[in-house]
Amino acid sequence: IMIIEKKLEEMGLTLPEYPEGQGVFDHVKEFGPNLAYVAGCGPEINGVLKYTGRVDKEVTMEQAKECAVDCTLNFLRALQLHFGDLDRIKQFVKMTVFVACDHDFKLQPEVGDACTGLLKELYGEERGVPARSSIGQAALPYGFPVEIEVMVEYE
Repeated sequence: IMIIEKKLEEMGLTLPEYPEGQGVFDHVKEFGPNLAYVAGCGPEINGVLKYTGRVDKEVTMEQAKECAVDCTLNFLRALQLHFGDLDRIKQFVKMTVFVACDHDFKLQPEVGDACTGLLKELYGEERGVPARSSIGQAALPYGFPVEIEVMVEYE
């Protein structure tokens, strides 16, 4: 078993069978020297969406953080399927966290911390903590409270 997959197992986390999202797009697109972009992943796990709506309205902060973890599991699964091994990820370079919320909600970075905190646990500070933007959105696809996209460098 690979190191990252073993860490996930030890943390009691299971990657979904397939990453969230169907349609006319690639989950992972390689570009440049050893860089890959992962399309935005929502929190739906194996066809089940636990929460819908805006954070701090229909969805609590704790539920939003759970959604961020589920988004993370989805993009890790997309990377695993594409590269065959999560240990090939050299570093997470850039992340954008989209949070469905009203205009006066200001805690988008705290939602994003649930994702980057998990990546830091899995990969360490150097590899796991990307540059990040956390952005409030009026709405996200399918009522997702959170959607996350990442760019990685791989070996």
